Amino acid sequence: MRSRAGWVALFVALTYMGGAPVDAQHPAARRLTLNDAIGLALKQNLSVRVASTQVEEMEGTRGRRRASLLPHVNGDALANRQNIDLAALGISFPGVPTVVGPFGHYDFRLSASQSLIDRHAYHNWKASEMQEDAAKLDYQDARDLIIRQAAGLYLNSQASAAEVEAGESRVTTSQTLEKLARDQHTQGLATAVDEVRAQVQLARDQQNLLVARNTYQTSLLVLARFLGLSPGAPLDLAEPLKFHHVESADADQALHTALEARSDYAALLKQRDSLDEQLKASRARYLPTLSVNGDYGAIGRGFGSMAGTGEIQGTLTVTLFDRDRAGEKTELQSQVKRLNAQIDDLNRQIEQELRQAILDLESTENQVTVTEAALHLAEREMSLAQDRFRNGVTDNIEVVTAQSSLASAQDDRIMALARHADAVMALARSLGGTEKIYQTYRSEP
Repeated sequence: MRSRAGWVALFVALTYMGGAPVDAQHPAARRLTLNDAIGLALKQNLSVRVASTQVEEMEGTRGRRRASLLPHVNGDALANRQNIDLAALGISFPGVPTVVGPFGHYDFRLSASQSLIDRHAYHNWKASEMQEDAAKLDYQDARDLIIRQAAGLYLNSQASAAEVEAGESRVTTSQTLEKLARDQHTQGLATAVDEVRAQVQLARDQQNLLVARNTYQTSLLVLARFLGLSPGAPLDLAEPLKFHHVESADADQALHTALEARSDYAALLKQRDSLDEQLKASRARYLPTLSVNGDYGAIGRGFGSMAGTGEIQGTLTVTLFDRDRAGEKTELQSQVKRLNAQIDDLNRQIEQELRQAILDLESTENQVTVTEAALHLAEREMSLAQDRFRNGVTDNIEVVTAQSSLASAQDDRIMALARHADAVMALARSLGGTEKIYQTYRSEP
């Protein structure tokens, strides 16, 4: 008994070490705000990480292109020992050995080359700089898009959590009404049909609650996966779904600002600038190039008898015939045409997204107002129907009908709140610079 008591005391001490129980099987859920979710997504989502590596890749490409314009310096150390077959070289004299040697020499030399004029390499370097700028803009656009998607998934979980809360409220109400129907039946103020009808409604609400809870947990799995977390990591939303007013914007005035702020649009413009530089590089292939190179070092048969030697020379190269340039020009011109079409289409897409977001914002705010009024009326209807049934004025058909109306009003309000919150983030995305401005469209600082 003493040993058993000791083990129990040890277990209790380990379990409550630190003043709180430790549950290894059910760790505490991580409370997640929208800002937390966006921060995790920007840090761990695959799209952002891939876009970041593309920027690094373009930085490497720019460095390589620039290297062709910088000096190249090499160092060589040569130690040579050889025989020479004079006869193989066409040298043959009477009395002179056919093979001479062996003999050796040493040569230590530094060589350098520098391009002085090379318009082709220069424009290729400038094109790579613009490609790097375009990659950085694509990276920023990926971050803006991730913010929009993370907010959408968080919002979906908020709406699912609100459905769970509403479902729990309905079950509680149905349990109360089922008890009321049973009591009324016992007192002879209601029929068995009223009691069964209340039981059916309770079972229906319990089933809907189970579905709502499963939907909520599924939404958390999707959210965790998007944030780069383990899908099994327990999450808990720290912010409930609620409404906050957002001022709308004038579409015509906001469009110009959006075109300047949208990173995806700016990235296409940079890509077109890069193609223009590549076209210049293609034309420059027929221009002469001028380079200078030279070397200096010591050469001799032994370390004690080495003499300094060197040379310097300039090279002018002119391309006289190169059919590859015509094909390259055609390729680049077709890419420019395709990019211009994409820019025009994205211009119209941004305008469509902006106008639609403004329309949705105004519409959903009105929907929230209407659904809240309808919810108050449904709650009033429910209260009146419950009082009439309790007083024996009518059966509980009115109560069940009122329950259905109340459930529908609750669902409509949740849907309206979710649509309004989504319209707010859609507006932030369509205006561009989402990472900088999305905080201003939220109620929390």
